[in-house]
Amino acid sequence: MDAQDAIYFEDLEVGQETRSPARTVTEADIVNFAGISGDFHGLHMDAEFARTTPFGQRIAHGLLGLSIASGLVTRLPDVPMHKFVAFLGLTWDFRLPLFIGDTIHAVQTVSEKRATKKPGLGVVVYDVKVVNQNGDVCQEGQWKTMYLMRHAAPPDSE
Repeated sequence: MDAQDAIYFEDLEVGQETRSPARTVTEADIVNFAGISGDFHGLHMDAEFARTTPFGQRIAHGLLGLSIASGLVTRLPDVPMHKFVAFLGLTWDFRLPLFIGDTIHAVQTVSEKRATKKPGLGVVVYDVKVVNQNGDVCQEGQWKTMYLMRHAAPPDSE
């Protein structure tokens, strides 16, 4: 990919919205996430216990949903490589459970952007929603990221 095809800080506009491809949450996702995270709570791993909860069935780990969303936004269709430098932080709310078999996608909207004091870097804040096959927002929050600028100021000569 050529550098001119990449998305830099300057190319992003407040209000710009993108929707990721969809992905179905599987039992394998939950089992693998439990193994990686060490979270084997019965709500995720024990079908009999989960039937006794208000959800009536096993649910995916909340952080699994966040992790899937993070991956989904890297697969945005028809979007060239972003000149993303770092993930700076987030606020996140878990609104509805994710169940095995739910098909989810992420919607991200640029909510703010600003240049930093360091030449060539800008901060972009996204509003992000994880939406299921019924159009319900299951998780949402803000992601704060850092991007390269296309035309970085030259370094001081001193």
